[in-house]
Amino acid sequence: MNDQRISVLHFSNTLVRGGAEEHILTLLAGLDRERFRLLFVCTAEVAEQLRPNVPADVEVVPLRLEEPIQLTAAWRFARILHERRVHILHSHMFRASLVASPIGWLCRVPVIIETSHGREGWRRGWLKGRFVVDRWAGRFVDYYIAVSEVNARYLIKQKGLPAEKVTVIRNGCDLERFNPARPDAEMKRALGFEEGDPVLLVLGRLEPQKGHRVLLEALPAVRREFPHARLVCVGEGALRKNLERQTAALSLQDAVRFVGYQSNVPDWLALADITVLPSFWEGLPLVAIESLAAGRPVVATAVDGTPEIVVNERTGLTVPPGDACRLANAILRLLREPELRKKLATAGHQRVLERFSQEQQIKKTTEFYLRAWERQARQAATQEPAVSGETSLSKESPHIEVP
Repeated sequence: MNDQRISVLHFSNTLVRGGAEEHILTLLAGLDRERFRLLFVCTAEVAEQLRPNVPADVEVVPLRLEEPIQLTAAWRFARILHERRVHILHSHMFRASLVASPIGWLCRVPVIIETSHGREGWRRGWLKGRFVVDRWAGRFVDYYIAVSEVNARYLIKQKGLPAEKVTVIRNGCDLERFNPARPDAEMKRALGFEEGDPVLLVLGRLEPQKGHRVLLEALPAVRREFPHARLVCVGEGALRKNLERQTAALSLQDAVRFVGYQSNVPDWLALADITVLPSFWEGLPLVAIESLAAGRPVVATAVDGTPEIVVNERTGLTVPPGDACRLANAILRLLREPELRKKLATAGHQRVLERFSQEQQIKKTTEFYLRAWERQARQAATQEPAVSGETSLSKESPHIEVP
């Protein structure tokens, strides 16, 4: 019996579990199995990290494909697309799309999508900054998903991608996992903290983007007024040893705990009095959504899509990126004013309930997939180009029945 469902392959080539992977997990868990057959191709490292959370009916294929010159891996990826009869190739982040989308086009995958999970702050140099490669690779991409309004403007205004190719679908999460009244389950004692110690929590990969070094620079000023303030860093990454050395240089060993990657995020948020997001760039940070869902006030940098969640003076406090003094002052303000903490957390909790549920993300992604598929089917029937008026290239689509 032929499987009439739409086959969707999600592709990621990161090495560490992060926000993009949580976004993918939400889709893998929530998309309708009567409409879609799901496949996930990622590095072996990420496959191992995600294995406990990937639904049993989703095929996970470990594959390391980071550069176009990896011919053996590219050939294997092409075989996966052909053998699984992939209808929609959905890559996450530009570096993944750069290698996957041209292969998908050559394999005549009917619909090719790239989700941009945020501004690429790693870009340096004249060529990278002018996005020449992005526009070239865009010839092989039918549609882009932006995770925030700011992210969409970045794709259109800075990268110069066609506005008609860009759709905004905001990140969401399982809000029912988070309860503002959840107890901290004795975690303070386990970490060696006292019951009354104020706890700051930062959730994120230990990478330059996330700004941990700025938070560590801010912590001595916080502890001058609140000497028992503690900081818990949840996450793993390349900067761990550097950050541990910085902690020692600032004589903060008694105040800071690096606990590595942790899957039980609601438990760690229950520990926190304040969560801090000191990033230099973001897409639409799930950490901010999760923190407010858990009823924890947030101090964050006003970068990219973050202010769409953490609205300054309404659902949290925002500061410029890289400014340790401003960051310390915002944290101190919340520590001094418990009523303000409660007010911001309550308003933030309501905002995420209204705007950032996983149900909304799944619903909008489902509708997007179906529109893209139906449009492709109409174009194939009339022999129109796959993306009308936007490229001289055309793809001949295989004969696949629309469910």
